[in-house]
Amino acid sequence: MGAGHAHKLYRHGHSPVHELPPHCKLAATFAFVVVVVSTPREAVWAFGLYAVLIAAAAAVARIPAGFLLRRLLIEIPFVAFAVLMPFVAEGERVEVLGMSLSVSGLWGAWNVLAKGTLGVAASVLLASTTELRALLLGLQRLKLPPLLVQIASFMIRYGDVVTDELRRMSIARRSRGFEARGIRHWGVLAKTAGALFIRSYERGERVYLAMVSRGYAGSMPVIDEVSASRAQWAYAAVLPVTALAVCLMGWTL
Repeated sequence: MGAGHAHKLYRHGHSPVHELPPHCKLAATFAFVVVVVSTPREAVWAFGLYAVLIAAAAAVARIPAGFLLRRLLIEIPFVAFAVLMPFVAEGERVEVLGMSLSVSGLWGAWNVLAKGTLGVAASVLLASTTELRALLLGLQRLKLPPLLVQIASFMIRYGDVVTDELRRMSIARRSRGFEARGIRHWGVLAKTAGALFIRSYERGERVYLAMVSRGYAGSMPVIDEVSASRAQWAYAAVLPVTALAVCLMGWTL
């Protein structure tokens, strides 16, 4: 799969969480999110305990709270959607600070905010402790369809290539005195987008032909074999198993 690929969410470290095999962390994160989503929204205390579990995992991984909170800003669009739900939902109404809000809308907003935030936090924690290359290896190890893994791998690498190409084109425009100021400059930006598409397509074609000439037949060779011991699986299972216990209490209490 090539050399290691760093990304902005990853935070280099040597914590026990960093050292876990990627497929263990992927499975644990997926299981945790499933448990959180399965929790009844009325069990407000359970979501508080989930947040404590995420904070504990971040502490073990030595991920600063500020780093984690800044990455959570990605969910702002979902927060905006949740804020609107009490105003647009139908059903029983209740007065809150002089505003008439829907009871079902308030519960719906809480459900989206609580579960969405915890899911994003778990994903950010996974990305903060696992390099992209390791994530792809983990997906392979979990027997995800090879074609999907290859698509994800190429998407990651070509994303950087296209971004770098766009940056060079932007520098070339500015060096010639161009600066987009209004609608009359949209034509230039449209031509830039078209040129970027053509360049990216041609580069992709050249890379594919180079791969075929080197023996590519539809599958990528597995260079690194990633394995996990029972102890590592048990360590990774602590988060989802504890969350499952909380979820079961949420349904019974």
